This record gives sequence, structure tokens and C-alpha cells, in this order.
Amino acid sequence: MDADKNEIFTEDQKDILQEIMNIAFGNATADLSEIIDIYVILSVPDIKTISAENLDSYINNLIDLKKNTKIIEQKFFGEYNGSGLLVFPDINDDEISTILDHSDDINSNDSSEQVPVNEILIEIGNILIGACIGKITSLLNTYVTYSPPDIFPSDTSNKVCLSYHTDKDKTGLVMKTTFTFNEKNIEGFLLLLTNDESFDWLKKALGKFMESYL
Repeated sequence: MDADKNEIFTEDQKDILQEIMNIAFGNATADLSEIIDIYVILSVPDIKTISAENLDSYINNLIDLKKNTKIIEQKFFGEYNGSGLLVFPDINDDEISTILDHSDDINSNDSSEQVPVNEILIEIGNILIGACIGKITSLLNTYVTYSPPDIFPSDTSNKVCLSYHTDKDKTGLVMKTTFTFNEKNIEGFLLLLTNDESFDWLKKALGKFMESYL
């Protein structure tokens, strides 16, 4: 798989993009931690440029859908446009409840009224994806609009939903970080997918960002 096309972005551009992703992912998890009062541990972001014809298999192999897989997607539009995917590869309702035990903002004010699991996950996805993209666009001096977040069923027939739709002769930028909830046996990852229609803008924005620190 031609998973990494180094000629699209220079090493300096990739380095600064990784630093921006570090800041953005950190901002997103800090926002979530304030709500659920659980420290979120992040991995170093991984950045790849992948041809559209290989993107489906990359994402499907990465996610490895199981019965309890939960996937939340939110699209964003603007000079920087794409899709955010929040993935919990194997999480059940009881584990989700252990997250909610720490949250007064997401959980219902009436303890007898249980908030639907999908609603909770969509809200977590909305917080993480929105905060992450919001920080990126702030750092790169632009703005985006968002679609409402959605959740995918976990059966394997829905793998096609994970494809970031673009022409097969184009290339996508995939940025991924793995996260775990401290003291919880829960892990997942956040993916940001950007098609090559944003590449020219992104290169210029990264250049301006670097110049501001020279």
C-alpha cells in the first residue's frame, strides 16, 4: 500500500502539522476531561497521505470492526474540509456507563432517566472532534462549519460508510491519535480525514504558521 507519499508535504510541513495536531488533540481531550473528570492519555499523532484507492482498506484494517465497535463521524467544511471519526474498537454499554459516572454535564439530571448510549457517544464525539478541528482552524487562521455528528452501526456491512468519498485518482490526508481513559480499560482513536482539495490551502497555511515563529 502506498500509504505514505512524502512528496506531497515536505518534512518541515509534516513536522509542523504534527505539532499542530499535538496541540489540537490535547485541546480536545482537555475539553472532554473537564466534562467527564477523567484524564485522557494520548499517543503521538500519526500522519499519512494515502491514495483514495487504498483508503478504504487502510481504514477498515485499522478499525477491525467488532460487535461492540462504536464509530462517530462529523464532517467539516471550509478551506479546510474533511471528516472526523471517533472510534471505540470494542466498548460495551457498561463501560460507557463508567465514563458517565464521572459526568454531571452529559448525564441526566434525573438519575431515574437514563441517557441513551448512542446519544452519549455522539456528544463525546461532538466534543472531541469539534474541539480538535476548532483548535486547528484557530491556529491556521480559518474557520469551518460542521454537519451534525452521526454514529455508525457496528456490523461489518457498514464498512463502506467509513470510506471518505473522493475520486479514486486522488489522495487523502489521514491524521490519527490513539487515546485511553486513565484508570479505565477503555481505548480508542481519533481520525481526521482530509481530501486533496484542501492540500494547496493547507500548505500555504502551514507556511504562514511557520513564518509567524521565525
